[in-house]
Amino acid sequence: MPNFTKEAIKQSFIRLLNDRPLAKITVRDIVEDCGINRNSFYYHFTDIPSLLEELVTEQAAEIIAEYPTIDSIETCLLAAVRFARENKRAIQHIYSSMSRPVYDHYLWQVCEAVVTKYIDTLLADNPIDENDRRLCIRLYKGICFGVASEWIYSGMHSDIEADLHRICELKSGMAEEMLRRCRKQNPSA
Repeated sequence: MPNFTKEAIKQSFIRLLNDRPLAKITVRDIVEDCGINRNSFYYHFTDIPSLLEELVTEQAAEIIAEYPTIDSIETCLLAAVRFARENKRAIQHIYSSMSRPVYDHYLWQVCEAVVTKYIDTLLADNPIDENDRRLCIRLYKGICFGVASEWIYSGMHSDIEADLHRICELKSGMAEEMLRRCRKQNPSA
């Protein structure tokens, strides 16, 4: 039954985080919400920051696993903001807390994974120099992270899906052109 209890703790924490700031959530609140005792909480987690870190890391892994290949930068961006869209208040509470670096790390991981899959999908039949590949990934990872971070920082008020779609329309073909230039400069890759 430990997995059931651990999941109940996580779900209670998310529910509470969607209701109040992180600093206002105690272990007592979590155990009362999910109907367990404090010892059960401490059996699974050292403290609330360790719970938050595990939850965020787990969400990143789920999102990354969900996309074995990615064929558009729009899909990358949507994947990066998915958990935030589904848990808007919770993310705002994390983002405005001392635990913001935990969420930034999560977002960075997701951006890196989905952008790497996107670039590798574009390169499937035409590889480029490894250094150029890494530079392309860094560029698009930074764009992905920046767009998602700015949306969260600004209060998540805009329609992120519409914004991402428009950004992708405006930059359509840029990645492909960048990769074409890499091949042209280094045809032996």
